[in-house]
Amino acid sequence: MSIRLRDVLAHPTLMPAEPVIRAAAAVAADTQLRWIHSSEVLDIAQLLGGGELLLTGGQALAAETDERRTGYVRELAERGVAALAIETGTDLASIPSSMIAAAEAAGLPLVELRKRVPFISVMEAINSLLVSESAAHLQQADQTSHAMAVELAHGGSLDRVLGVLAAATGAEVALTSTTGITLASALPAEPDGPSRSATFGEAGRDNISDIHIDVSVRGIPSARLTLSVPAGGDMNLARIAGYRSVDIISLALLQRMPPGLKEMAGAALIRAIDSGTQSWRLQQLAPAAGIAANAQLVAVVVRSGGSRQTRSNVEHLLDRVGQHSVSYADNAELLALAVLHNDNVQDDRNAVVDGLRSLASTDRSVSAVGPVAAGISNAPWSLTEARLTLALAGGNGPDDGGHGTSGGALDAEAFAVERLAFHSLDDARREDFVRQQLGAVLEYDAQRRSQLVETLRVWLDSGCNTAQAARELHVERQSMHQRLQRIFSLCGGDPRGTGRLPALHLAARLARLRAP
Repeated sequence: MSIRLRDVLAHPTLMPAEPVIRAAAAVAADTQLRWIHSSEVLDIAQLLGGGELLLTGGQALAAETDERRTGYVRELAERGVAALAIETGTDLASIPSSMIAAAEAAGLPLVELRKRVPFISVMEAINSLLVSESAAHLQQADQTSHAMAVELAHGGSLDRVLGVLAAATGAEVALTSTTGITLASALPAEPDGPSRSATFGEAGRDNISDIHIDVSVRGIPSARLTLSVPAGGDMNLARIAGYRSVDIISLALLQRMPPGLKEMAGAALIRAIDSGTQSWRLQQLAPAAGIAANAQLVAVVVRSGGSRQTRSNVEHLLDRVGQHSVSYADNAELLALAVLHNDNVQDDRNAVVDGLRSLASTDRSVSAVGPVAAGISNAPWSLTEARLTLALAGGNGPDDGGHGTSGGALDAEAFAVERLAFHSLDDARREDFVRQQLGAVLEYDAQRRSQLVETLRVWLDSGCNTAQAARELHVERQSMHQRLQRIFSLCGGDPRGTGRLPALHLAARLARLRAP
């Protein structure tokens, strides 16, 4: 028997919290759960798989803006989280009305826990029940995928293959192309034979929940599988069976509508670039992917939750900005190559960087754009430098800090000094140079927990513009002047107009590469 939200709210481990449903009450009672998870991290949505009841305290929410709190609700709803339960009390007196309205609009059941209970006890008790249920679902799903494989082996059409999945899950099943064209569909059959078309008619859509699963063929996104589960249906079984069936559906697509040569060549080209294949092989693959061997291009690395929407947005951006692009997704990393116009190389590259910054602000991805590569033979170098930029920045999007970064998008050209030092100097030589130039300032920072080295770097990156540096560091101009005077006293005077300024600037940039 499926475990639903109403069962959990009435469970002895959670009843002492006096739970009250504050939003989406119409669907809350019958909402089916796949797992229970607890977290105080607000950026948790991308780590969830859907179907969870998320338990959270009020500490993090109480400290956030109203915009961030409502964004948190929307992110969870978009991820397919089953319900959100928030503990109120000392830190968060009550759930803000804006969160309740956002949850109601998104159809996300929102539960207030008015008294404190140990979340770990709730999770241990309920998740043990869910594990038993999942084991049964996995067995059913495996039987279904086997039956689909048998149908495919006997020459069954895509509709008939999907019909096996529909019959097993009680869901309407549809397979659509990346452009939205329906490739195949199936409805579950009644015991006496006819399909339950009335259940899935337009009048009944409000009582149907959709599960979307991407299907790739040889690493290329090719279709989307949608299982529409009616009210009272088993969402968990549909979800597990859907994911278990992806390989069979991918094989069926490969037999009936394989990816085009250009798409396959593009994916092969990216994989070859990533693996460091010899130049002659890249020159062979590039024309088949629609890329001239002497093209001007940049490599892009995007790290995110691996969502199909992120990939689609990045590909659209690169095709819009440049002449052509190819991409390949590997787990949560998307690798792409953008071909730039020969008469507009730098402007095209800047547009790629700016476009990725705009995308990162909405999907929380982290990306890096490599330097311009002259010809396909230099593409591995551009990719390597893009990855190095992510590593130098700590693998995530730091704030601007004078490096030309914003919203999780990094420009390898803004890290040119750090990249050169990484390739040319070992750790000991870099450390020795930084100590020679900034030893006294480093010791001052260590003793007083100040940030004079960072202040110096921002000031030098700004072209010694004190007002601009003060704005970037969010300090008063007078405080900035005081910091600079202290820095000058520690490093031998004002470096402006002297040959010491370039050395100090280099040392301040390299100081960011030092181990903490």
